[in-house]
Amino acid sequence: MSQGLNRHLRVARYTVGSLRRRWRKNSAVVGVYALVIFALASVVFLTQSLTQESVASLHSSPEIMVQRLSAGRHGLTPVADAAALATITGVGSVVPRRWAYLTDPATGETLLLRVAEGGRLREHEAVAGAEVLRRRGIAIGGTLTLRGHAGESVALTVTGLAEATTQLESAAAITVSEAAFRALSGMPDGHAMDLALRVRNPRELPTIAAKIGESHPAARPIVRDELVRTYSALYNWRSGVIVVALLVPVLAFILFAWDKAAGLSPDERREIGILKAVGWETADVILLKCYEAVSVSLAAFVLGAGLAVAVLALPRPSVMLPALLGWSTLYPTFRPALALGAYQIATLFFLTVFPYLVATVVPAWRAGTTDPDLVMRS
Repeated sequence: MSQGLNRHLRVARYTVGSLRRRWRKNSAVVGVYALVIFALASVVFLTQSLTQESVASLHSSPEIMVQRLSAGRHGLTPVADAAALATITGVGSVVPRRWAYLTDPATGETLLLRVAEGGRLREHEAVAGAEVLRRRGIAIGGTLTLRGHAGESVALTVTGLAEATTQLESAAAITVSEAAFRALSGMPDGHAMDLALRVRNPRELPTIAAKIGESHPAARPIVRDELVRTYSALYNWRSGVIVVALLVPVLAFILFAWDKAAGLSPDERREIGILKAVGWETADVILLKCYEAVSVSLAAFVLGAGLAVAVLALPRPSVMLPALLGWSTLYPTFRPALALGAYQIATLFFLTVFPYLVATVVPAWRAGTTDPDLVMRS
């Protein structure tokens, strides 16, 4: 066995014994440290999950969505506008989309109402997301009762599950016939919520969007790629605000760790003096403190990050969710799919573990360079 490896093994064995002797102190530090990491990990992991959820739900949307503006706000779009947009060079097809938000008085949640394509549903039939049915305790073949636009009750027979690519769609989507849609939303005939454009060449998306804006001043073209970037930037901005707010307890913990490491107890100073007196070098003392700091920080990181992952599995993942969603009352109760990447884990590791290592190793180096006689007499 090489001398260097033997040295590391000797220091590692002593580190295990040192951690055992001060298990109460180390357990308290790991507990507080893990709570700090848990708070930051909840924000980082939840932001990634919501971003992936939003991006995945937009993948099935058309390349360009055209809305009609009225008094500067989003209004209903006449279906007749589709013919004029279809004549623009590069546009493959224009399809009116009928969808609406519907507030459910029973739960207070906002549902997404869509019209079935091709008239495949009868007037009193509907298909709903699995989470929608689960929350209401309705099985396939049961009756789903909603409030119509005029305040009347509309009873629909559930004939199947609505297609959903994300948890959010599964928790909100309800597909009905066109007649039931008009009764529930109050949308007049000949109008749609927006127009979905498919283009032949994706590289021409900005050009086609510019042409629509020039030829139809009352229209607002929305490019799908821009919408994806907007959602990503929005969640990143909100998570950044929360992380900045959480930096105060993080800095407080780092100062606490620095103070504890700099103000070594008499027993710890005497221990360092004895180690140097029996032949340990300053590098060995620093290596010992590095092993202790790495052990504590890794244990806290695994515990805090693991707790954050476990909380994300709950029906309402975190108290951070309303802050990240913004207008959270518009969203139904849903659990975002867990999405972890190497970038998020590395960022969290750098924000939490690296400062603690610096805050503990530097004071240990100062103590390790002190004369052993002076240390043992103090």
